[in-house]
Parts: sequence; C-alpha cells; structure tokens
Amino acid sequence: MLTDTAIRKARPTDKQQKLADGGGMYLLLKPDGSRYWRLDYRHGGKRKTLALGVYPTVTLADARQRREDARRLLANGTDPGEVRKAAKVAQAVAAALAVNTFEAVAREWLQKREASGDTAATTLAKDRWRLETYLFPTIGSRPIAEITPRELRDTLRPIADSGKLETASKTKTTAGQVFQWALLEEKVETNPVASLRGLFASPTPTHRAAITDPMRIGGLLRAIDGYTGRLTTLTALKLAPLVFVRPGELRKAEWSEFDLDGAIWRIPGHRMKMRTPHLVPLSKQAVEILRSLHPLTGHGTLVFPAIGSRGKSMSENTVNLALRRLGYGKAEMTGHGFRSMAATILNEQGWNADAIERQLAHAESNKVRAAYTHAAQYLEERTRMMQAWADYLDGLRSGAKVVPIRRKAG
Repeated sequence: MLTDTAIRKARPTDKQQKLADGGGMYLLLKPDGSRYWRLDYRHGGKRKTLALGVYPTVTLADARQRREDARRLLANGTDPGEVRKAAKVAQAVAAALAVNTFEAVAREWLQKREASGDTAATTLAKDRWRLETYLFPTIGSRPIAEITPRELRDTLRPIADSGKLETASKTKTTAGQVFQWALLEEKVETNPVASLRGLFASPTPTHRAAITDPMRIGGLLRAIDGYTGRLTTLTALKLAPLVFVRPGELRKAEWSEFDLDGAIWRIPGHRMKMRTPHLVPLSKQAVEILRSLHPLTGHGTLVFPAIGSRGKSMSENTVNLALRRLGYGKAEMTGHGFRSMAATILNEQGWNADAIERQLAHAESNKVRAAYTHAAQYLEERTRMMQAWADYLDGLRSGAKVVPIRRKAG
C-alpha cells in the first residue's frame, strides 16, 4: 500500500516505475518525474488499463475512490473504460451544443452570405433585423440542434397574434434558411420549420400602386414638372419614368456609372437585386435631365446625395413622399410603380416581351437561358424602345392624342 510520503520520496530513474497500491492500481512514475494513476483490470477476457488521473492533482485518496468506483462497475459486468469513453463523448456533444447556439449559427450564416456577395445588402439587413428582433431574444441562446417545431411555433405565434402576419411568415422563412444552412453544415439533423408548413402563411401580396391609364400618366408627368421641392428630388421624379429601374437602384446611382455622351447607364452587379450588371439605354430626354443636375451634384460620387451628407444617398422614402406632396396617395402611385407603368404600356404597344423583361432586369425563369443572359441582350431593340418610350411620355405630358409607337421590325 502506498502512502503520500512514499510517493513524494520516490525518485525517477531512466525507466518507468510502477508503484503498486493494490487492487490493480499503481502510480506510474516516468523518467521526467511525472506521476500518473493507472488501474489494470480484465473485462471480457481482455486485459485493459484505465487512467485515473495525475498526481498530485488527483490525491492518493481520490485515486483509491476512483478504483473502487471502477471495481463496482466491473462487478456489475460493465467496462469502466467504455463508461469513460461514453462520458467523454457526452461532454464533447454538450460542448458542441453550447457553442452551436441558434444565435451563433445564425450569425455565422449571415457572415457567410455577406462574404460571398451573393445577397443584396438590404436583404441581409432585413434578415438580421428579424433575427435580432424576434428570434434571438427567445431561442438565441438555445442549442440549435435541440430546438423543436413546437418551440419555434411558440416563438412565432406572438408575432402573428399581434397582427403582424406577414412579419411572422417572413421570420419563419428566415429561421428556415438558418436551419437549412445548419443542416448542410451538419450542425443539426432536421429542419423544424418543415413541420410548420402552412402556419403563419403570408397574406396575399398587394401589388405596388401604379398609374397605367395614358391620360392619368400625362397628368402625373405635368404634376411632376410643377414640383417645387429640391432639385435632386425633382430630377429623380423626372428620371424615374424614363429609366424605370428599382427605386434603390435609382437613388444610389453614381456619376461614374453614366456615359452621357454614349447615352448609357451601366449599373454594377453589386447594386442590382439579381446581382448581375445591368445596362440602361438613356433617351435624349434622360441625358438632358442628368446634364441639368450635373452642375449641382456632379462633383461628388452620388447623383442623388442626401441632404447635408454627400456620402449617403437620398432616403428610400424621398420619391414616395414627393408623390404624396403632389397629391398621389400610396394606393395610387409609388416610386416602384414607374416600373409597372412602363411594363404595362410597353407590352400593350407590342414591344418584344423578352426585351421588356430584360430592361426591367427581371430574373430568367428558365435556368438554361439564365446562364446565357447578358447585360447587353436585346440592347439595340431596348435602345429604340427607351427612346420611343420617352417620346411617348412627352406626348402624354403635352396632352396630345398620342398614337402608341410600336416597335419597328428588324
């Protein structure tokens, strides 16, 4: 039997020493002076060794207690070595769960998308807002692999009960994307959102308001000409129907993107919703409008800078607020409505539907065609169409009886 005194007095040699304590337990003294508790035992007809700790962290009394615990397991037919392995696995799993909380995984998902550059900044911002506002406060600290469909349902229900059905639906979608990514990264085995299909369904979307009646379009254009606000806002209002890009693409336009002599606007892919470059042929009218604004903002980067800040673009609400000021309610006309206005009339006039879609920078529904879609596709026809559209709008503005200018063959 060992004593603490005997252990302390033991001196290392050039070979390992085994200082026995009985019952198969011994202190393994190594040449470097380190001391390890070991227990030799037999199970299933095989000789095995169990590590019991390091002296003096594990005292002689502690080591003896661990030996007795192991012998009780053996008496019951259990291999203490396998129990030790299972405990280590359980600890590793618990540690992984503690690291892989829903919030940690969701933030990693956001970072990966941001780094790839495949997701628009506005989309990322909305996903982050939904996560931080509705999901992190309730399930953010929970191990993502332990979150159940019922727990997620109970997290989303208060949003829907408060009347924010669309927000609940979109938050569910965001959560589902996080779980789907975690599934691919082998952080979870199932996506609990799949069990919530049909719950918190988003209400039928309402299309953005747009004026498409030619006579009312003429009235709108004349009202815009009479706008008495800031010149940048007036210019944006005048340019919007001529280029019919998305509001965000217009208000964040940079002078470096425009070739006024060549009458073309090249929007880089990172500013487009579909993340691909876009070309906007500029009519003579559009070029004239931009040239009139250039003396005011042309010395800076942005075509439409915010008030008092050359580094930020005008607010996303500027054009809509200007329309309200002109007397057009949100159910009547919006900044986005200029796109619907152009699409409706140009299709009615018989222009090539594919050229119209390309000018609207809509995504190709056919993946094979999408692979070959290029910014310059139908560019010659689109150039003719954009000039004809601007001339048509001039006719509506003047109040003349305008005959639709249909596309020319060839």
